[in-house]
Amino acid sequence: MRAWRRSAAIAIAGASVLAVTLSGCSPQGSVSINIPAQVDAPLPEATVTELQEAVTSAMTATGSTGAIVGVWAPWSGTWVSGLGTQGPGGAEVTADLGFRAGDVTGAMTCDVLYRLAADGTLSMSDPVTTWVSNLPGYDKITLRQLCDGTSGLASYTSVLDGQVANNPERVWNPRELMTYGIASPRTNAPGVAFADSATDFVIAGLAAERAANEPIAQLIAERVTEPLGLDATGLPDSAPADPADASLQGYWSQQNAEGAWNCTEPRDYTEMSSSYGGAAAGAVTNITDLGRYAQALATGALLPAGNDRFAAPVPVGGDQPTWFTSAGGAFQAGSLIGQYGSMPGYLVGAFADPTTGMSVAVVLNNSGGDKTTGAWLAWELAAIASKAPAAQGQTAPQAGLPWTAEQMRDNINSKAICAAPAG
Repeated sequence: MRAWRRSAAIAIAGASVLAVTLSGCSPQGSVSINIPAQVDAPLPEATVTELQEAVTSAMTATGSTGAIVGVWAPWSGTWVSGLGTQGPGGAEVTADLGFRAGDVTGAMTCDVLYRLAADGTLSMSDPVTTWVSNLPGYDKITLRQLCDGTSGLASYTSVLDGQVANNPERVWNPRELMTYGIASPRTNAPGVAFADSATDFVIAGLAAERAANEPIAQLIAERVTEPLGLDATGLPDSAPADPADASLQGYWSQQNAEGAWNCTEPRDYTEMSSSYGGAAAGAVTNITDLGRYAQALATGALLPAGNDRFAAPVPVGGDQPTWFTSAGGAFQAGSLIGQYGSMPGYLVGAFADPTTGMSVAVVLNNSGGDKTTGAWLAWELAAIASKAPAAQGQTAPQAGLPWTAEQMRDNINSKAICAAPAG
């Protein structure tokens, strides 16, 4: 395992900021995203200060040395920035670095399934056994339930994370991952309740491959990233590699025998095999692609009008707010739709409002903490951005979100694994 990476470059204090505008129609893509036009201006300084404080607070709580964030408020402006450093004494983080998309990959896999359904290749009501062999007795689980998270199948990650921590370069076969998931006790009967499970998306990927007779990486390229013009996004092959030629370095703090987190020397997981995430969490991306993808997911840009992908949202859990639901490979939080999660080295969140067009995307470079931190931070940033004043000639949206920025920060701090350095 590599230790902390060192750089001869002197870290520059503060954040590296890059002004980037997401448009509703990318010149490289063939799919338009029907949202209000983005004001070509930076967000107001006071809003940026609040946003930056939110990200740096989350960095402290998770032990992250670096983060990349993008906030697009069409009526007000844009803020895209790299914050912190690649590691102690490392180079400044810039906004153009690549990283692992984590569970956002699962939403892309479900994009593929829903597009295949729209083409008539399959039906989302098909039992998984129609398309995936060696699943005897699983004919009650449908493709729709895989994407909704209601299959009742346990996640293989709960069994295998320890192995991956010690051998991140190992290449995994998706059927091997599936086997670990289905060998674990079921969380519930099919269709009864939501349970977050990477196994669902791996099986969804296998079903898509069988139905279309193409690898899932090619299907995501043809049916998701290329139509949207997401040039930095894709599902790489299984060979161990960094996320991109220029990557945000990713770390994973571990606990010692007494349960204390190692926040000063977390392990480096920048280079690993994407096969462990596969169709569930193996994709790579950058922040502008992630922000645009969130808008496309929220608006249903890749699917025909009137599709039922988000028509029947499922409560995420009895201990969760009523405004937090799951459907179609994505989460709905108030008026926002998106995904969040982790892959060794990275915590990620990306959400957008299909009406106002507001989009928020963020990545932290330490995956040791609670994976929901990616969602909480995205929602904190959205709460701040939703109150950004309108630029000249624009009108700020009236609708608000059913939470405050302070509530989301409290959630993050309640799961903190690291503290600010003394002094």
